[in-house]
Amino acid sequence: MSAGARFEGCRVVVTGAARGIGARIAERFAAEGADVAILDRLCAQGEAHAAAIGGTFVEVDLSDVRSTQAAMDAAITSLRGIDVLVNNAGTLRFGTVLETSPQEWDEVFAVNTRSMLVTIQAAARTMIDAGRGGAIVNLASMAAKAGGGGQVSYAASKSAVVALTRVAALELGEHGIRVNAMCPGYVLTEMGADTRTEEKVALWSSYSPLGRLGTPDDVAGLALFLASPDGQYLTGQAVNITGGMVMH
Repeated sequence: MSAGARFEGCRVVVTGAARGIGARIAERFAAEGADVAILDRLCAQGEAHAAAIGGTFVEVDLSDVRSTQAAMDAAITSLRGIDVLVNNAGTLRFGTVLETSPQEWDEVFAVNTRSMLVTIQAAARTMIDAGRGGAIVNLASMAAKAGGGGQVSYAASKSAVVALTRVAALELGEHGIRVNAMCPGYVLTEMGADTRTEEKVALWSSYSPLGRLGTPDDVAGLALFLASPDGQYLTGQAVNITGGMVMH
């Protein structure tokens, strides 16, 4: 796909964009003319990727409210505003209902859900003041709709992301701000790589009518669509991108 200029002059913040899905999202926005700020805790990788795409890197600890607020302020100041926020960052902890401790639960929710409230607040207030509207895209998961054995905190946090997305869409629509979520299925990234085997990949691939797992580019394409004028009448949606593993 040749790079266009759909996002020329657009100011975009992407969280968790040092690697994986977020890195590809940031790269695709930059290739289409956007000014991009990457927020991540991985400094070396984040700085390198930001430099490679001509963007800005801001270090952040999304489990910490003050760090998240400061990073959003720095990114918005650097970009001189914000038009698109992509809340991509997330963490995964395996554990059943009986095994998961309240502390582990809170740690997952802090990154996967609470940080999104903080980033949305910062972005939306700036968008409202500017009076130009904007787009917010939140990364949820197939697990938000289909659960997932051994992923109780992750699945619950991603279900909360869907609910947060819908409420934000209802409340911010009058300001021309659209808020949508993406619900990817199995995507081959660094997350979960330490427990992934060839046998598991083959099994998971068989769950899709397309016979394969997702790629970061698959998810990035949807993110750009949701943020673009082509998606201007979409808001409050939790869009599946699962290769047909989930169809509701």
